Parts: sequence; structure tokens; C-alpha cells
Amino acid sequence: MWLAVTALALCLLVGLIVPMERLDGKGWPARSVGYPLSALAMGTIWILRKKKGTFPYLPTALLVTPFVLDLLGNLFQFFDTVQNFDDLLHFVNWMFLCAAFVAMFDPANLAPWNRSALGTGFGAFAIILWEFMEYLIMQSGTTGLHLSYEDTVTDLLLSSSGGLIGSVAMVRLSVKRA
Repeated sequence: MWLAVTALALCLLVGLIVPMERLDGKGWPARSVGYPLSALAMGTIWILRKKKGTFPYLPTALLVTPFVLDLLGNLFQFFDTVQNFDDLLHFVNWMFLCAAFVAMFDPANLAPWNRSALGTGFGAFAIILWEFMEYLIMQSGTTGLHLSYEDTVTDLLLSSSGGLIGSVAMVRLSVKRA
């Protein structure tokens, strides 16, 4: 968990401090405000659940990882230089996101298929919100996001598919650990 959180902080700081043309129009200040919230989300849920069980280190690391991958992709220009990098990241990031969500459920309280379905549904809803947020950012005048209808539909499909795989994988891993 600490590795993922540290990587998140370092990536954000590099993007804020080191002037790089490649980050122009990428909404870095907005990312610097929103992305750190991912590091607080699971801990906040744990506190609201009255600290039941141990601190959710694995779910926190899984949740922070997609944001780190996105930042690294921008810092190293992978989105602009690696063909289909955005598509790959949508699939992989939603695997991590939905695995984090499913990992927060106690396997003793929900059947495996329930956790898989909840994770997949959460992933589908999350990508809809993500694409809406991208639309709002684009409407605000941010450039450099290269958004299109085709890109949005592809992102919806790949992210939902990645969410399904991540949800099922976490359910299978938690069954083997139990």
C-alpha cells in the first residue's frame, strides 16, 4: 500500500514542479486534487464501518494503482506514443478498481457470485461516471484529452470487461485464502 501511495504522491509532485509541455492540457492541477482522494477512500470506509477487521491495505493499494498508472502514462507520454495505451489502461485499471471494491466485502457474509456481480456493477457505474467527468473536463476547455464518441464507447466496453475480470479474480483469490 505504501509503495502505491508514495508513487502517487511522487508522480503528482513531478507533474506539478517539473515543467513539461507534454502535460499541458492534461488537467494536472485537477488530478492533483482528485487523485489523492483514492488513497483516503478505503481507510475512510473502514473508519465508517467502525474499524471492523484489519485496515484495508490491499484494497487501498489496488485502488491507488490505476491512478498511478494513469499518471505514469502521462509523464512518460505513453498515451501519445504507445498505440492503444489508453485502451489497455482502461481494461487494466478497472481490473484493479473492481478488485479493490470486491476486496472490501467479507467473503463470509456474501456468496461469491454476489461479490462478483456487485464488483462488476460497480465497475460499470464507475466508468459511466468517469466518462461523464471527462466530458465535463473537455467542456471546461481542457485540451489534449483526444476524446471522441468511438473512444468513449470503447472505454465503456473495455473498462466494464476489465471490471468483470477483476471482480471474479478477487473473488477467486479470496476463496482460496479463506
